[in-house]
Amino acid sequence: MNVIEKIPPTEKLVAEFQKVKGSLIGFSALREKAISEFERLGIPNRKNEEWKYSDASALFKNELQVGKLGSMNVQKKDIEKFLIPNLNASVVVLVNGIYSEEQSALKNIPKGVVVSSFAKAITEKSEIVSTHFSKYANITGDAFVALNTAFATDGVFISIPDNTIVETPVHIINIISTQEPSLLQPRFLFIIGNNSELKIVESFDAINSNTKNVCNSVAEISIGKKSKVQYYKLQNDCSGVHLISSVNVHQQKDSHFDTNTVTLNGDWVRNNLNIVPDAEHCETHLNGLFITRGNQHVDNHTLVDHRKPNCESNQLYKGILDGKSVGVFNGKIFVRRDAQKTNAYQSSKNILLSDDATINTKPQLEIYADDVKCSHGSTTGQLNEEAMFYLRSRGLGEESAKNLLLFAYAGDVIEKIQIESLKIYLEELVNQRLKK
Repeated sequence: MNVIEKIPPTEKLVAEFQKVKGSLIGFSALREKAISEFERLGIPNRKNEEWKYSDASALFKNELQVGKLGSMNVQKKDIEKFLIPNLNASVVVLVNGIYSEEQSALKNIPKGVVVSSFAKAITEKSEIVSTHFSKYANITGDAFVALNTAFATDGVFISIPDNTIVETPVHIINIISTQEPSLLQPRFLFIIGNNSELKIVESFDAINSNTKNVCNSVAEISIGKKSKVQYYKLQNDCSGVHLISSVNVHQQKDSHFDTNTVTLNGDWVRNNLNIVPDAEHCETHLNGLFITRGNQHVDNHTLVDHRKPNCESNQLYKGILDGKSVGVFNGKIFVRRDAQKTNAYQSSKNILLSDDATINTKPQLEIYADDVKCSHGSTTGQLNEEAMFYLRSRGLGEESAKNLLLFAYAGDVIEKIQIESLKIYLEELVNQRLKK
């Protein structure tokens, strides 16, 4: 285990790569290119337009451990509290970004489906990994994608052959448990064949909240023709963790991609979603809910890059902000010249419960086709006083009335979750969060 010394953060990480690159398996030329891109781009700060409201450089001011950190004595009982009640799922456990064979439990996996560690896939599924790895996540435009690609060691690999429906969801539990501040970099590669279906639930959970860790995760998802993928990301028990997440999706003809990101806890969170519907008749739905308080910071960046005609995308993000917390939503719909008859909609809605809370929203449309239906909008306000008065007049206390209105407001996003047991679980988590 190595400790990066007190030199500028970008230089620290480049120097660390040079130390360990000989032990990294596969993709040596790509890794070298990725670290060069990271060095060129540098850790983004407020001078970078895409990071204007989220200064990532502040996360790297202190020394961070880099490298394989192992299981840190995480036991089965530690993981049980992060399981979702009544969710009949295959459970995949990562501890500090490392796949734990011992703690994972796969069930009802159809023939031909592969669910394994990314490290194992690099050697045992090298052909398919080489075909897709770093094809959808851009190392030349995103410093953290480049950094993750250079160091990518372990994570989760899923491969679904054609004509295969995986009925049982795959629940990926990211356990973060370190003794010292550390940089964790899990990598995810999901390859879904044609006419197939997969449901993924991914959660981030910290056991030792006193340690300030940075988790820089990158996911690449390739969705074949006529396939459907549901992808749920839950960021809940993340106190003491700074999360940087990049999810990169490539859709083929007639495919469906639904994603829901629910952020209920975490000191500092940045979610990047980059979706490319790259053939006709793709459908894409992006939904998000974040509830912040104290000094928490949550930043959601989305990009849907419509390249071909007759596709549809919908985005709905809602925020509830209290205390001195900060929320950011930057959503971009890009419609290229060939993407005629695109329907693309985007909505950002936010409620501020405190005069000190801040929301920065920037919905964007960039359209080069003329036969399209596209719209975007953003609203920020406070609780409806008339609705509060009505509920109070019916005998509810002020706190109960407020929580009821906020729960109904959040419900628009939760209702879009298609796994019933997950929806019930999140409703309870949101309800508890609003009462605190």
